[in-house]
Amino acid sequence: MKPQDHYLKFVRWEEADRLYVGYCPDLFPWGGVCHGTSEEDTYRQLCALVEAEVEQLRADGKSPPPAAIRAMREAVPL
Repeated sequence: MKPQDHYLKFVRWEEADRLYVGYCPDLFPWGGVCHGTSEEDTYRQLCALVEAEVEQLRADGKSPPPAAIRAMREAVPL
């Protein structure tokens, strides 16, 4: 498994923007980091951004943050 595979990545339609927006909350907590007219292209962009961020952190001698965000189906009720 590649290091970037540990991070939750998702794409959703944003009606206000009339575009798909890509998110990876563990690496980019401020919100959407890419957008596109198709879900597939937006996801490809998002994967490339996540990979580049992980590589840049490692090149800078930093450890990527731990993956903390989990999909809802993995959430454990309190």
